[in-house]
Amino acid sequence: MAAPWYRDGLRFECTGCGKCCTGAPGYVWVNAAEIEALARHLGVSLADFAKRFVRRVVTRYSLRERRGGDCVLFEEGRGCTVHPVRPRQCRTFPFWPENLRSSTAWQELRAECEGLERGRVYPIEEIEIIRRGNGDAAGF
Repeated sequence: MAAPWYRDGLRFECTGCGKCCTGAPGYVWVNAAEIEALARHLGVSLADFAKRFVRRVVTRYSLRERRGGDCVLFEEGRGCTVHPVRPRQCRTFPFWPENLRSSTAWQELRAECEGLERGRVYPIEEIEIIRRGNGDAAGF
């Protein structure tokens, strides 16, 4: 099997700009364990957290959004209010399969993410761990 196009690693450093958290509707998928951790982090009951911050999408759950698509847990000037316990989807960005499918996809993401091609180089082994959801690409 041939090595992926990113075999020499990829440079990434989260700048905390929040562009991945704001500006477009979408889904931040969360599971029961993540919902519990988020509620505990904010010091609210599970029921209150679910009512205020979670929406059901068919058989799954996603964090709610503000008008315009901003994540309900992102605050301008403060950033992610739950960063230490943020969901797996957030922890693994930008090393998602769709962003790693080709160098073209990675380059297209640069228009949205100012942290690409900055900071340290993530070796392929670490990218694979993060992509599978077993690691963290926080950078800050």
